[in-house]
Amino acid sequence: MQLFKTKKKPTSSGGVEIYKRLLVYIKPYMGLFAVSILGFLIYSSTQYLLPVLIQHILDTLKTEAREGMTYLPLFFCGLFFVQGVGNYLGNYFLAKVSTNVVHALRCEIFNKYTQLPAAFFDSNNSGFLISRVTNNVGEMTKASTDALRTYVREGLTVVVLLIYLFKSNWMLSLTFIAIAPIIVWLVKYVSRRLRKISKKMQESIGDITHITSELVSGHRIVRGYGGEDYERRRFEQSSYFNRGQALKLSTTTAVHNPIMQFIIAIALSFLMYMALMFMNEASVGEFSAYLMTAILIQRPIRQLSDANSDIQKGIAAAQSIFEILDRPCEPDEGTYETGKAKGELEFKNLAFYYENAKEPALTNITFKVEPGQTVALVGASGGGKSTLVNLVPRFYGHHLGEILLDGIEINRYQLKNLRKQIALVTQHVTLFNDTIANNIAYGALVTADRKQIIAAAEDAYAMEFIDKLEFGLDTEIGENGVKLSGGQRQRLALARALLKDAPVLILDEATSALDTASERYIQQALQKVMRNRTTLVIAHRLSTIEKADLILVMERGRIVERGSHQDLIAKNGAYARLHQMQLEKNVAQDGKLTDPV
Repeated sequence: MQLFKTKKKPTSSGGVEIYKRLLVYIKPYMGLFAVSILGFLIYSSTQYLLPVLIQHILDTLKTEAREGMTYLPLFFCGLFFVQGVGNYLGNYFLAKVSTNVVHALRCEIFNKYTQLPAAFFDSNNSGFLISRVTNNVGEMTKASTDALRTYVREGLTVVVLLIYLFKSNWMLSLTFIAIAPIIVWLVKYVSRRLRKISKKMQESIGDITHITSELVSGHRIVRGYGGEDYERRRFEQSSYFNRGQALKLSTTTAVHNPIMQFIIAIALSFLMYMALMFMNEASVGEFSAYLMTAILIQRPIRQLSDANSDIQKGIAAAQSIFEILDRPCEPDEGTYETGKAKGELEFKNLAFYYENAKEPALTNITFKVEPGQTVALVGASGGGKSTLVNLVPRFYGHHLGEILLDGIEINRYQLKNLRKQIALVTQHVTLFNDTIANNIAYGALVTADRKQIIAAAEDAYAMEFIDKLEFGLDTEIGENGVKLSGGQRQRLALARALLKDAPVLILDEATSALDTASERYIQQALQKVMRNRTTLVIAHRLSTIEKADLILVMERGRIVERGSHQDLIAKNGAYARLHQMQLEKNVAQDGKLTDPV
């Protein structure tokens, strides 16, 4: 039975439809794009003037007077000046469009990441998600701007040159119409292959990014366990696959271009032969200009073919990004809001399944927590403790049973308002490459003043080490607090939760990373701050939760025992066994009776 499903809006697989959607991102910058088109129009519309100039030079050489020859060099310079101005306008303003599109796309997909449910991140590795923001967006932009520039500029050039050819001799110029179906078929075939290879390439780049990210973030474990060779092999295999796909892409393009040129060369050869046969009455200048124009037209046609490669890579990249953009955001249909909840939590017949799971993660969970009470969740790993507390802030949606906050089902709460009522401290602390003060006053807490930050740090016994740092609260702590010890990082996370001052506090192994001295300080702080808060505590150190109002023992997603510490010890059941095991473990480690660890 599956209760948690992620709806997915199908993304159109048609290249034309995807490209149309991609071009929508240019609409806000149509003014800049119009100036760019104007520049390319100036550039393209003057292309035929070079053959005309050559025609005039050759025809003038046949006359004895050679009238106007002195102006031809000036006209020649002026022609290239106008083309240069047009090309500059086209390239510069299209570059402005391109950078704006890159910015807009990156922001849109990053913003989407902030709105997607936790299940999405559970099923996608970070490397692929990062590569979509970096690599894939770049490929999309090449398709929507750089390739479009080639299509506009060279497309207009082809049109202008063809008009000149048909105007000069429409019968001979039909040669280009004859080869059009062959070129269209070739481009269509190559497009399908390029898109398929490009998709595999982009996936391999995501894999490369993921492996690199794991090495950078876990370099201590890699070195500590001698995993350097293993990681090198992983990266080499991934990079080798990417190399193979890149080679296939280059081979396809390399074969495609000569074939395209050969087809055009055949057409030009036939055109040249026909011109020699039927342009008997044309002057030398007219004949030369006609052939020169016919030869010039192969360059923009070839560049149009080359741009197709960027188009197909962009379409493949766009498809992967649109698949994310089309995913439904984290559900938030609730409308109820409150200033500050009292903190009464109640679970009624709660059941939960992870996506695609056959067995339930939670079954028939029922208990109530009064405002200000502390409930501890204990049990072996995999028992469902973390899953249960993750349902409270709606990181996952439940579909059977109810979770009530102040008597109101949490699905009725507006999501942002619900999470405002909850402070969360986990075993795996997340800190940011910023100052200590900014890590404590993070997100919605940014408006907190210095006094409030210091008070929260003092309550978490963090000022003890902060005062010893050179820059105090303004100390940069590195990526995920790498410059701090585990206990120091945990105390900053607790300070952040204290500053939030939410009525519901969730502590998921919050003291596991602390040394004995730090834990003693934190326990004293927790006893003070938990008095007026409803607290859910997950703990393996049973000594930390002996004073809890209610202890729930969980196994395989079920509550198998409940009661106070004394009641559960007296029952001599699952909790008593866990307690005894920790006592024995502590005696074995220390040689004497101490607090369980």
